[in-house]
Amino acid sequence: MGISKMLMQLSMVVAIIVIEFCSNSESSSVESLNGGCLDRCGDVEIPFPFGTGESCYLEAKYWITCNGSSAFLTGSPIIVNNISLRDGELSVMQYLTRDCYNKQGVPDIIKPFNSIWLSDFTISGTKNKFIALGCDTYATVVAYRGNRRYETGCISSCDYFDESNLRESCSGVGCCQTSIPSGLKNFTVWLSSYYNHSFVWKFNPCSYAFVVDESKFKFSSFHELRTVETLPLVLDWSIGDAPCEVAETLENYTCKGKSECVKSNSGSGYLCKCLEGYEGNPYLLDGCQDVDECKSMTNPCSNGECQNLPGSWTCTCPKGYILNTTGTGCDKDVGSDLQSNNKRALFLYIGLGMYITDLVLDFCYRINPNS
Repeated sequence: MGISKMLMQLSMVVAIIVIEFCSNSESSSVESLNGGCLDRCGDVEIPFPFGTGESCYLEAKYWITCNGSSAFLTGSPIIVNNISLRDGELSVMQYLTRDCYNKQGVPDIIKPFNSIWLSDFTISGTKNKFIALGCDTYATVVAYRGNRRYETGCISSCDYFDESNLRESCSGVGCCQTSIPSGLKNFTVWLSSYYNHSFVWKFNPCSYAFVVDESKFKFSSFHELRTVETLPLVLDWSIGDAPCEVAETLENYTCKGKSECVKSNSGSGYLCKCLEGYEGNPYLLDGCQDVDECKSMTNPCSNGECQNLPGSWTCTCPKGYILNTTGTGCDKDVGSDLQSNNKRALFLYIGLGMYITDLVLDFCYRINPNS
């Protein structure tokens, strides 16, 4: 009996040691992933799956190089301005193409073409536009998707150009624009002139062409292009190459905790998104945290008290009120009022009946006191 008891105690001690060891190992693993990882480079937040150091990113293509003030796509001079987890987008800077001439029509500033080549990300066809500006301007953009070549462009020609009348969007005078295909990993912008700006030199000595984030460029800033070297461009990123229905069955499925798989804009792969009622980083374990709707908004429960729930919220109603059909407020309980009124009416009728009965009995007694 004594030996059995000792063996049982020894087994418990061993079990505790194993559990403690496993806990410490897991903690060390998490620390090795997050400890020492910069979450910011200059003004740019660097959220996982991106990272700036070893063990800080999901895989090599999400490695961001940081020089202390600026973030770059790894192995390239492309500056990163923003990383969006929600939209699966990168905002980067790329060079514009410029073609300028002197009064004699001799090239003054020559940069008639510019290229960008990407290995892991695609150029957004929905957020970017190909734009050309000038009054003696012929611009094209050439790109490849696999082995297939794409080329598009536009022409802008005018005899007079007043920069003071420029609008936020292209009016068709001194500018032209066109869409680009989605899923491209490269493009080359070519810029040329028909007459070397000879006939328009007094008011327009230069042409410009570029692919740019449409929401970040205003045509009214045309004059600023003389000194601008780079403009913002939107890239799409995703996890892997498999769609959600396949990715969810894989061992390396990336969406963690309270998150779900959603389609990416890059043409392949997937993104992760926190479930409704949660916010945070869906690529981290426990990265999606419950949103306390009761604190994040003015009391959403009209005539009631807000109660936070995991991923949602509800209303607690005071006496005389019931939860409405949407669950977002308390309405007066008409049935309760009707029931109360019925009870009051019943008591009134009973009292009145008893009073009338007393009157009748009293009247009968007065008429026939011997009965």
